[in-house]
Formats: sequence, C-alpha cells, structure tokens
Amino acid sequence: MDNNPVLKLGEKEVTFPVMTGSEGEKAVDARKFRQESGYIFYDQGYGNTGSCESSITFLDGDKGILRYRGYPIEQLANYSDYVETAYLIIYGELPNAKQRYEFGCRLRENAAIGTQMQRIFYSFPESAPPMVMLASIVSSLASYYPHLATNNFEKDLENFDLAAAVAISKIRTIVAIIYRYRNGFPFIHPKELPYADNFLYMMFSEQYETFQPIPEVIRALNLLLLLHADHEQNCSTSTVRMVASSGANLFTSITAGACALSGPLHGGANVAVMQMLQTIHAEGDDGTRFIEAAKVGSKSTRLMGFGHAIYRNFDPRAKIIGKACDEMLTRLGKSDPLLDIAKNLEQTALNDDYFVSRRLYPNVDFYSGIIMRALGFPTDMFTVMFAVGRCPGWIANWREVASNTKGRIYRPRQVYIGPTKRDYISLDQR
Repeated sequence: MDNNPVLKLGEKEVTFPVMTGSEGEKAVDARKFRQESGYIFYDQGYGNTGSCESSITFLDGDKGILRYRGYPIEQLANYSDYVETAYLIIYGELPNAKQRYEFGCRLRENAAIGTQMQRIFYSFPESAPPMVMLASIVSSLASYYPHLATNNFEKDLENFDLAAAVAISKIRTIVAIIYRYRNGFPFIHPKELPYADNFLYMMFSEQYETFQPIPEVIRALNLLLLLHADHEQNCSTSTVRMVASSGANLFTSITAGACALSGPLHGGANVAVMQMLQTIHAEGDDGTRFIEAAKVGSKSTRLMGFGHAIYRNFDPRAKIIGKACDEMLTRLGKSDPLLDIAKNLEQTALNDDYFVSRRLYPNVDFYSGIIMRALGFPTDMFTVMFAVGRCPGWIANWREVASNTKGRIYRPRQVYIGPTKRDYISLDQR
C-alpha cells in the first residue's frame, strides 16, 4: 500500500513522496508541489523546511544527541582534538596518521599573514567591531588567492585541500591580529606549534609561558573550538550554502557565514550570558533573586544561556564544556565569582519545576563565555572565536553544495501582502 501523504486542494489531490534519512527521520518531498498545485508552503524562518540533504552532522534536539559524521560529540570531546575533528567534518572520515600529518602541515604552512595583507588591518579604526573586521578580511582572501577562488566549482574543487587549509589556518591568525591591533599590541608571527597552542601564542604571547605548561588550558580551548565546529543547518551554515548555491567560491561563502554569525541572536548568545552574570554579580546576588525574578517573566531578568531553539533536552555540549571549565579554573588557581553564580543558576534551574517543565536546560553558551573570560578574551571577541570554531562546518557544507552536480540555486518563495496593481500618478497630481 502506498503510504505517501496526499493533500487535497479543492478538487485536486497532490501526492507527496516521502524521504527517510539514515537516522530514520522522515521528510515530505515538496520539490514539485508548486508546479503541480500552484501553491507554496509558508514556513516563516524555514523552521519546518528541509533545504538540503547533508551527511555532515546529525542532531536530535529532543534526545540531546549531536554527532559529527556519525561520531557522538561525547566521544570526540574525550578522545579527539579540534584539528582531527575538523578533518573528520570536512572529509567525512577520521584521518590516518599520514593524513593527519599532512593536514597539520598544510595548516602550519598557511598560518602566516603576509605584509601586504597586514596593511588591511590598519585601515580600520581601533574601535572597529571585531566581527566587522573579520568578515572584511576573510572576504579579501579571494583576492590574495585567486587560483583558489575562481567561482567555478570544478576548478575550485581541484584546489579544495589547499583552500580549506588556508581558510581554517588564516581565520585563526586573523582573529589573533584583530585582538592585538585593537589593543595596540604588535602582531605576532605564528610558530611551529599545534593549532590551539599557536592560537594562544599569537593572541597572548606575553602570557603564553603561563598557559603553555597547563594541559587543561589547551584542552579547554580545543573543546571550545571542537564543540562549535558544526551544528547542522543553523543560520550561518544555511547562509553559507545559500551563497555557495550561486556558484560563489569558498572564501566568499564563509564570509557570508561570518556575517550571519555576527547577529546577537546567533553568535552573540555567549556574550549575553556573560553580561547577565556580570549584572547579577554587580547587584550582590548569587543568582537566587535573579532566578525568582526570571520566573515572573521580566525581560530585564531573562535567563540567558538556558534553552535552545533545537534542543528540548540538556545540550550535550554544555555538559562537556562545563566540566572542562571547572577543571581549567581549578588548575589555573582562579576562583571566578561569575562561575559560582553560573553553577548556582544551573543547579537551581535544574531542580526547579518551572524550568524543568519548560525544558530550559543550560546550553553550550552558558559556559563558553566563562572559559574565554578566564583565558583573557574580552567579551567583544567571543563571537569571532565562535567563527574560528565553526569554520570546518562552513567549509564542509560549501563542499557539499559545490560537489552536487544536480544542485540548484537557492530561491525561496514568498507570500506577497503588498498593494495590488495600481496606476502611476504624476508628481503634480499627488
């Protein structure tokens, strides 16, 4: 028996094929619906629309599951690091020893920013928002590496390995220079160091000798990047795919992703958490009064970092990053009053029926800001750190679009609610 759903529109019936993903999730294939019926589906924000097929990330928000290429995020957090996970996300499999070595070499060989490119930074005022600088400078990579950015998928895919390495390695260096430029510090040339170590060194060379011997610091930074490496079809990733669908090159497409990430509803969530914790601390509260006020529904006491647009269970990333945060602060010998407040908020909310019944569990943003604060990242650099971590996911999604020979340019429809046809009126008659 045919189990495909049928929609009746007046006297006409439209049958929809059903698609089933590898994890059993179901989708109604509506690709031919408009041409067969003359209707479109209205889905504001695409919250119920599948825009693509992808083999990169599986996310089940109801069950709190996140997997990169089939590997549970908990296993990758325990046994992998950011660079190996980036390779997995981009290429689909964990690297063998030779592949891991060659990938690492490509990243190290492409870490430096040339003198000519460094001049771009000086064209910005020192007060320029970091995400504005990041998007502008990443977009310029297409001019410095034109052979990797031809806007021809066939040619760009031939040079994909190098382009991916340039993007991942240089975005880290660009962020480090943005930080140092805005603070009036000299730029630091990258060393022959592992990815996360090199990042810390280029950012905070003056304090690097303090951080370097402490494995918990490097682990926390690796986790911070790894846990943000991809997250299915979120706003910035979908933007990358949309821009890529026009035939745009990798650098242009990930620039669009960075622009989408700059919005406070996407990349600014951990900034909002930090501002909330600072406000609670300044008022001499341990979080108890704030929790009670949040339950009343006051906008000024909105509990940031709890709940998620996708997860209806505990964000699996929050459990991992929360533990790493605690271990790092303990090893550094730092007692952060904001972490104490965060822990109190977490425990109170997890045991309060108001939050439990609404499934308002802590998400990854709740702890990531504490880690960055402890390492010395100013609040206005939090979102660019997010961009560094998310780069592999953007690259992998661009590659899926570029490799799909049957792909089409993204072109959503709309429901027009403006004026109906009217005739032009000359200026002297208005």
